Amino acid sequence: MSSSHSGHVVIVGAGAAGLMACRELGRAGKKVTVLEARERCGGRIFPLPTSEFGYPAEGGPEFIHGDAPETRALLLEGGLSISPIQGTRWKVRDGVFSKAESSVPDADRLFKALTELEADLPVSDFVKRYFAASQYGELRRVIRRMVEGYDAADPARASTFGLRDEWVGRGLGNHGRVVGGYGALVEFLVDQCRRRGASIHLGAVIKAIGMSGGRMVAYCADGRAYEGDAVILAVPLHLLSEIELPHSAREKVALSEQMGFGNVVKFLLRFATKWWAGTGSKDLDDLSFLFTEDSVPTWWTQYPSGNPVLTGWLSGPRTKAVMHLGEAELVEFALSSLGKAFDVAVEHLKHNLVSARAINWGNDAFARGAYSYVTLETRKIQPLLRSSNGDGVFFSGEALYSGRDVGTVEAALASGSETARALLSARP
Repeated sequence: MSSSHSGHVVIVGAGAAGLMACRELGRAGKKVTVLEARERCGGRIFPLPTSEFGYPAEGGPEFIHGDAPETRALLLEGGLSISPIQGTRWKVRDGVFSKAESSVPDADRLFKALTELEADLPVSDFVKRYFAASQYGELRRVIRRMVEGYDAADPARASTFGLRDEWVGRGLGNHGRVVGGYGALVEFLVDQCRRRGASIHLGAVIKAIGMSGGRMVAYCADGRAYEGDAVILAVPLHLLSEIELPHSAREKVALSEQMGFGNVVKFLLRFATKWWAGTGSKDLDDLSFLFTEDSVPTWWTQYPSGNPVLTGWLSGPRTKAVMHLGEAELVEFALSSLGKAFDVAVEHLKHNLVSARAINWGNDAFARGAYSYVTLETRKIQPLLRSSNGDGVFFSGEALYSGRDVGTVEAALASGSETARALLSARP
């Protein structure tokens, strides 16, 4: 691909990866057209109305994890700041509340087994091989919660090497939130793209990528077509198979099916009061996270903000049991789980409820899931997807990121930057 061949780039997807690629290409003087299926930019970054929850709530990703250099650099450039997570982490088991330990049980034994592992294997097999004894029951529980909850992954498919990359020598790092929400970061990126002449079209559902007269063409479901010299597909993994592609790109998409892509159902419940602060025998006024054994295993608050909102998180294989439920039924499901955790009647919770959302990303037509995770095949396939066959089709997105911040906004931003660099440096 010559430099003139990439003079006009069409980007499919205005999520974090697509917008980042657009910004970097615009900086390099390229003409860019962005096509987004939704009626908004941001993709899986989904800001909710402040009027609904009392603050810029997040229907999608909410936290910044660890160093996140791309994210932090953008925030600094955009004049945005980070609010650190504060408060106390609790767990409840059999109705008894206790403070959640920050350390991993049998951590030395776990890290030794991880570092000495020579051949990758699924996490479930790793646990059976090294930690099947009854004394490791709590460790098995922590690993399962980590893999299914944090990574939204299936332990039978998730890579132990991937888990090792996340944990050994680093842990999960410090958590924080973008003040104003990730939506503020999206607004900054969109403004940056438009300032550099990018054209962004919303409601553009792409059904096919083809060639006509030596140029790439993106065909929309409504009959519109957009030409360019190169195309970047910055869409979630499961959507790639729904787009008709040139042969070489189609072969890559077939390989991507071996990569992991998990689901999340996120619940947001706004109440009239912080009723949980005085519930039970413990003072939970500074509650940050709550880990339960109930249907919705993880909850968190907006502490130290006084917003009386509880956010629930159900992820990984456990979401399969609720895929058939509509939003109203999912809210009932969440209230029932919350009531059991706190031993509070559901009717009392409903009486206190001001507004509620339940967002099942697996049923979202333009996501088909939440984010990727590392399988035994992922690291072999990613370089193939990132490479160009000279056909003018490039792939981008958090699923192609090979660093430690898997499945995050940071991963998407880093991939967008990398894709832009790859396109700019491509030669015949």
